[in-house]
Amino acid sequence: MAKALVAFFSASGVTKELAVKLANATGADLFEIVPSDPYTKSDLNWMNPKSRSSVEMKDLSSRPEIASKVEDISQYDVVFIGFPVWWYREPSVIDTFAESYDFTGKTIVPFATSGSSGIGRSGENIGALAKGSKAVEGKRFKAKASEEELKAWAGEYL
Repeated sequence: MAKALVAFFSASGVTKELAVKLANATGADLFEIVPSDPYTKSDLNWMNPKSRSSVEMKDLSSRPEIASKVEDISQYDVVFIGFPVWWYREPSVIDTFAESYDFTGKTIVPFATSGSSGIGRSGENIGALAKGSKAVEGKRFKAKASEEELKAWAGEYL
């Protein structure tokens, strides 16, 4: 069985809950992607075009700094990357994460949470940034997805 990491960014706790379930269901290690400058409620106001998240999502080169790093990414064969869907794609902090490591030979599997939006082209986006990886399309889950559902899905990659 492949050694896996579940790395995730969660703005409100929904994605974190799902990531913990996924790690428990698969026996994967867990790593929270925390921005060095945490997002405030006003930063996350997607209805305000001047909010931090709105500005970052309009600038595809935006790379928010991350507070900590995975100590040894080389030990993992599969990296599940979780995030809330923002503007039909992954948040910019996920792009920072994808560019921060050598993913050569690793399978990258995005998973997302959203009230209604799909995962879009996040798998392609992350794959282009995670050099040397094999990135798959990934999947959006409902917030209350069960460990059994997550385990069955993740089993395709482990």
